[in-house]
Amino acid sequence: MFIASDKRKNNIAEYLLYMWQVEDIIRANNLDIDAIRKNVIDRFELNPDQRRQLTEWYESLIDMMRREGVERSGHLQINTNVLSQLVELHNALLRDPRFGDYTRRFYAALPAIVELRSKAGANPSGEIETCFNALYGMLMLRLRSGEVTQATTEAMGQISAFIAMLASYFHKNEKEDIFKENDD
Repeated sequence: MFIASDKRKNNIAEYLLYMWQVEDIIRANNLDIDAIRKNVIDRFELNPDQRRQLTEWYESLIDMMRREGVERSGHLQINTNVLSQLVELHNALLRDPRFGDYTRRFYAALPAIVELRSKAGANPSGEIETCFNALYGMLMLRLRSGEVTQATTEAMGQISAFIAMLASYFHKNEKEDIFKENDD
């Protein structure tokens, strides 16, 4: 909760990846708050109020996962909404000629995105979701100390740079409408 809040304020891409990881942590603990308390919450040095808040946060996520039917796979609607916001922003940035730097970054990453989508098989997703799936997969691979080829490292570098730019525009747009026409 504390980490998620900080990431939400500072880097929407890291926030979304973190929340996907939280979903998987909850699943790994069988949606059992006692197991989460033992395996996750108790590992943090928290005062009693922080411990209570974090426990309540996990309990609410467990409840949402059950109500939304994502106990085994899928993502919470709150996370899907963030992804949808990023897709909308992505499309708006591509349509606006003032964001040529973004368009160039996207087209530089597009060959890697297309290749990843083709490898995904029967469940193709949009470009942004493909990027997040790839970034999350890379995170999980690194956590397991898996080997990464040079080609994958290069492709992930392109995707990472592209998503970092999208995240930056997301936060700029939250502060002030970046699409507003200047009256100068």
